[in-house]
Amino acid sequence: MNPGKIEELRFYSNELQEEMELLLYLPSRYSPLYKHNVVLASDGKDYFQLGRIGRVADELMEEELIDPVIIVGIPYKSVKERRRMYHPEGDRHQAYIRFLAHELIHYIDETYPTYQIGSSRMLIGDSLAASISLLTASKYPNCFGKVVLHSPFVNEHVLNTLRTIQNPAALSIYHVIGQHETTVQTTADGILDFLTPNRKLHELIKEKGFPYFYEELDGDHTWKSWQPDIRRALLQINSL
Repeated sequence: MNPGKIEELRFYSNELQEEMELLLYLPSRYSPLYKHNVVLASDGKDYFQLGRIGRVADELMEEELIDPVIIVGIPYKSVKERRRMYHPEGDRHQAYIRFLAHELIHYIDETYPTYQIGSSRMLIGDSLAASISLLTASKYPNCFGKVVLHSPFVNEHVLNTLRTIQNPAALSIYHVIGQHETTVQTTADGILDFLTPNRKLHELIKEKGFPYFYEELDGDHTWKSWQPDIRRALLQINSL
């Protein structure tokens, strides 16, 4: 199996008023003659290094289980900036959403052969990165038709945003949470229970009628739980 290629890119965001460092994965059989699906991963460096998402994509494409895909990882510059951009109450989270929906996806569409439709675009994230992925897809379901959530941070802002969606059929959601995520140590908010609000999110998503996959993993709030799930996430989200 020939591995895909991961390149480092720099992209200036007018919405964020700063240069963003990106990780771009192109499959080994990449050709500008064929169109590709697109995955945007917040916490992008973690998804490549800890989640090994590039290797998983290599294997799935080699087995012809998923269509050719381009993966764009967006690393965070610091824990403080991560919270400002990803947290539902962060002062930069609306600008980050606009960066994803107004700038980054258009840059990828203009630079690489993509389908340029919502059903071919996926957002993925873990913890706060999952929260911002869900908030972005909720605001722009016609732009991002799929979202993968690994143990998202959930509060009333997240739940209320989901409640406002008028056409749930436009957004497919893959959602996992660990059964042991009841005492998660966070950097700014102390110890939080992630499991209980995720169960509330689960009930809301079912009630609204989104195309949906949900499972509670036998794990905690770490990549030890999320990494083995990457393969199923990439497979399952494409079948919803």
